[in-house]
Amino acid sequence: MTPLPKRKHSKGRRNRRRAHYNLKPTTLEMCGQCKELKLPHRVCPTCGTYNGRQVINVQAREERKNRPSAQQ
Repeated sequence: MTPLPKRKHSKGRRNRRRAHYNLKPTTLEMCGQCKELKLPHRVCPTCGTYNGRQVINVQAREERKNRPSAQQ
């Protein structure tokens, strides 16, 4: 025979167990170059810099995105 619970757990006990099941607010920081908000430890999506260095050429990326794609 397998063990079974003797009594039902109360709603308060259930809710206390679930107290840590919450969403945490996202942490944002200002980009040092363009002063826009960005996620920490990631490249700025607006200007393409990370840690004071240019990592992504944003203008080339925008041109590539706006260029009509070849249909296959």
